[in-house]
Amino acid sequence: MEVCILTAIPYLAGASALLGLALAWHFFRYVRSTDPGNERMRALMDDIAEGARTFLRREYLWVGGFVVIMIVLLVSILDWGGFGAISYVLGAALSATAGWIGMKVATMANARTAQAARAGAGRALPLAFRGGAVMGFSVAGLSLLGLSFCYLLFAVWLKRLDAFDVITAYGLGASTIALFSRVGGGIYTKAADVGADLVGKVEAGIPEDDPRNPATIADNVGDNVGDVAGMGADLFESYSGAIIAPVAYAWFASGASSIAEAEGGDLAGFLLFPFLVALVGMVASVIGALMLRKEGSESSEHLSASLHRGTNSAMALTVGGVFAVGQWVFNDGTAWRMPLAVVFGIVAGYALGKIAEVWTSDGYRPVRKIAEQTETGPATTILKGISAGMTSVAASVLVIAAAVGLSYQVGAGAAGGGFNLGIYAVAVAAIGMLATTGVVVAVDAYGPIADNAGGIAEMADLPPEVRKSTDALDSLGNTTAAVAKGFAVGSAAVTALALFAAFRQAVGAEGATLSLNIGEVDVFIGLFLGVMLPFLFAALTIDAVGRAANKMISEVRRQFREIVGLREGVEGVRPDSARCVDISTRASLREMLVPGGLAVAAPLVIGFIDIDTLGGFLAGALVSGFALAIFMANSGGAWDNAKKYIEAGKHGGKGSEAHKAAVVGDTVGDPFKDTAGPSMNILIKVMTIVSLIFASAFV
Repeated sequence: MEVCILTAIPYLAGASALLGLALAWHFFRYVRSTDPGNERMRALMDDIAEGARTFLRREYLWVGGFVVIMIVLLVSILDWGGFGAISYVLGAALSATAGWIGMKVATMANARTAQAARAGAGRALPLAFRGGAVMGFSVAGLSLLGLSFCYLLFAVWLKRLDAFDVITAYGLGASTIALFSRVGGGIYTKAADVGADLVGKVEAGIPEDDPRNPATIADNVGDNVGDVAGMGADLFESYSGAIIAPVAYAWFASGASSIAEAEGGDLAGFLLFPFLVALVGMVASVIGALMLRKEGSESSEHLSASLHRGTNSAMALTVGGVFAVGQWVFNDGTAWRMPLAVVFGIVAGYALGKIAEVWTSDGYRPVRKIAEQTETGPATTILKGISAGMTSVAASVLVIAAAVGLSYQVGAGAAGGGFNLGIYAVAVAAIGMLATTGVVVAVDAYGPIADNAGGIAEMADLPPEVRKSTDALDSLGNTTAAVAKGFAVGSAAVTALALFAAFRQAVGAEGATLSLNIGEVDVFIGLFLGVMLPFLFAALTIDAVGRAANKMISEVRRQFREIVGLREGVEGVRPDSARCVDISTRASLREMLVPGGLAVAAPLVIGFIDIDTLGGFLAGALVSGFALAIFMANSGGAWDNAKKYIEAGKHGGKGSEAHKAAVVGDTVGDPFKDTAGPSMNILIKVMTIVSLIFASAFV
């Protein structure tokens, strides 16, 4: 292909990113134009929004200190650290911006969704989805726009030999924000949630989101800072990493000595194909997002079909599109082999999502069996949830193994590049999993909006049928969130593998050889250290939730005990919600530092001691981190929906002994699915990309 045509690809990718951002703006204006409800609903919406803004401002201020430390490390250790610092800051800034936008529209959409639910769940669904779509297309649009700009600036305009080292720093910036947003936001939301549930529903016997509960506002704030802003930063990092991994691997593995050499050979096609896949996925996601219409049916099956229509359509369009662009970029058999690898990734992502749905939706056996176990108490409820999550790991691992194996085989038969195209094909499979990030995040972020809408409906004393409609949307949202987590962690495993391969090539480029022979003691030690770290990281985050929740529980109990008439619901008596918001904010910001710092410090310390130990460490962390992430996400989602299944009237309904057991199970599952579990996929990529960036310093 002509060089001038290839160099147009980053410009086209940037244009598709602007298209996604334009759709986000369109949906933002739509949400803003709808009715936010009565004065009480607007006041609650404003309280939640103010709490979320306060937390994010303080969180970004704290993370800013860590960003400064990373800039110093980049500049002082690496020859290209000055330009790397620019790329790093851009990735971090755009990730934080995407999280802020998502929080802004989610806190705007909650009361509006509750108001729309007066006309039924089918009327509220498109509004909540479009609120989530603002987050989705902000994430995908800003990520792709930033990456396209970095490629153009460093590789096309400046033609720097270290351009692709510099671009990897963009991914590290995104990972930094994602790690702290997921950990900090997850600790915040689950501390509030656990405190509200255990004291409110179990001890006081009052409904979820009851206005008498002091932790209710903090719980709703947490949905926005953890499940929206945190999740958005998570997917921003995943999407960026999925594009960077094959580009970095192709560059380091090719051994090219100049940008001109890359532009003049077939390497250019391999460097730019990931941008084309992202372009096709962006356009397909825009079309898919526009397919969700106002629906009249209230059944959960119909709501689910409506919500998944856009995702399935986007994936189908992406499949056709990647084969078209493959013919444009590659010659001979490679023209269909690389697109086929992308399709394997899309299918694997869908399969992981389906596995998550089967194990977390009350329409399937696992959740219903957990609900049955609640009749014999909390212990059996927890045991069944743990076994369900572990079983889902087996199915998920088989899917990942099949996707990696098939992608490698189809890529190994391709021609060109002068490097292992099997590994490259595995890397582009990860892009397939996240090509439709815009609509996948939209479906995920819709869930917290629906959850907040239910809280506002309860606190504003709206008619019971409104809460029934929002509960239907919320239950579906738990499943769609688990599906999105499946996409994220699946892509994390495959992307980390590609980044690890790029790390190995980068070490080789420095004249060293990375051994992965587990018969060597240093590799074997590294393998065990790597397996250990995700468990330690999970323990730190779960303990952090427990400590923060303990303070929240004590505060809620104190207010019920000391504020006369609060528990009885005396007219005019209100809880001190601001105190609970402050407890969650302070605890989460303090508790996020140790696990977040550990993820960056561990590979740096090990790498400077022994590079072979680091290789084993990364391999062990990748495998155990993936398994833990799937286990915790699906166990937590299953416990949550088992509780909602009972609250819908099964096994005695609300207030029964079965319901109390289900609440305990859900409480255990909260930090699993919303704090420790989602942090795993960021953890394994952060450690790998840190190792890649500092490879030359280690050698």
